[in-house]
Amino acid sequence: MTTTDIRGHQLTGATPAALRHYETALRQFALYVGDPVASVDQAIAASPDFVMAHAFRAWLHLLGTEPAGLPVAREALAAVKALPATTQEQGHLTAIGHLIAGRWQAASQTLEDVTVASPRDLLALQAGHVIDFFRGDARMLRDRIARALPAWSKDVPDHHAVLGMQAFGLEESGDYAAAEKSGRKAVELERRDSWAQHAVAHVMEMQGRQKDGIRWMENNTEGWSKDNFFAVHNWWHLALYYLDLGETERVLDLFDGPIYGARSKVVLDMIDASAMLWRLHLRGIDVGARWDWVADAWEPIADAGNYAFNDVHAMMAFVGAGRSEAIRKVFAAQAEAMNGAGDNASFTREVGHPVAKAIKAFGDADYDEVVRLLRPVRNIAHRFGGSHAQRDVLDLTLIEAAMRANRQALAAALAAERAAMRPTSPLARLFVQRATRLAA
Repeated sequence: MTTTDIRGHQLTGATPAALRHYETALRQFALYVGDPVASVDQAIAASPDFVMAHAFRAWLHLLGTEPAGLPVAREALAAVKALPATTQEQGHLTAIGHLIAGRWQAASQTLEDVTVASPRDLLALQAGHVIDFFRGDARMLRDRIARALPAWSKDVPDHHAVLGMQAFGLEESGDYAAAEKSGRKAVELERRDSWAQHAVAHVMEMQGRQKDGIRWMENNTEGWSKDNFFAVHNWWHLALYYLDLGETERVLDLFDGPIYGARSKVVLDMIDASAMLWRLHLRGIDVGARWDWVADAWEPIADAGNYAFNDVHAMMAFVGAGRSEAIRKVFAAQAEAMNGAGDNASFTREVGHPVAKAIKAFGDADYDEVVRLLRPVRNIAHRFGGSHAQRDVLDLTLIEAAMRANRQALAAALAAERAAMRPTSPLARLFVQRATRLAA
């Protein structure tokens, strides 16, 4: 049986009842709301031979970089192995196979081919966009969406989601004006579009527009946070603005509330928690037992070694909490990953391992070693994924290490660099003041 979806694609094995659940899941995923996993499971229950429902189930368990998601994705792929599939569907299945095997680049390119042929395939666009983010590929974050845009209009369901992805790709490529315009348009069309909301938040973060950013986020809190599984990251963005302004009590309130009050064990939430505590740690703020909360969540997967970006954030928590055995497990997992066959071998070798060592060295107060390790990787750090805003923690760590190592000339140079890029940032001005005092 073949059914056609609302964007004109043929779906093998879909019944009308199953299609309704599938479309619900797509809508939920586009907005990051509700429970798309449950909706996809309902689609499979209604039609066990629904190829794209199984593919969607695999994507949902792969795109969070959760170690436990891999066996679920393998199971979903195995379920459709003997079923007929269209060329478009087969593209999804091939890409899923690549990502299960750790071939991030191959998965990205396969989905690129899918959307070149079928530019209205929202799932392929979104999965590819997320993979581009995890690979730190700013050009593809922008260009994958640009290629598809001519096939979309306000008359095509979920057009806002494509505009939101366009906004983030433009922001990561440095086209801030166009990014803000596209992101604002997406939120005007759908105020619950948390990815578009976040794309504009990135623009304001990169431009040092802290007060604009606070207004942007707080004026639509209900839209991007209610029943939204991307809400923690957007609360994190709001906290970044307050941190740059030096309002650390407000940051701690946000951390104890919507950022990590629920003690989430979702990897993407744990990354945000680690990253925020590390930024506070760099500023000399005592975070008390909060390090233990986050380290407890990372402990069960300390030896996962499936994605270098995760390793680094786990290391922040383990260094902050003084977990020496967990630190050893991260390094052991990284050693194994660097000998592996997937793309994470290079992610880890080129960036993840030296950064993890630098985080450990900072915890040991070996600030000269931090400087030695971070300087060679700061300009290639995109190779292990994340956004400019997330990777900024490496620059912040390097600046702080240079200050504490009494590297006067380097500290002054780094502070001047940051002030030039973020002239309105109170933190940037503070670095310049500290570097001046250090030189005196």
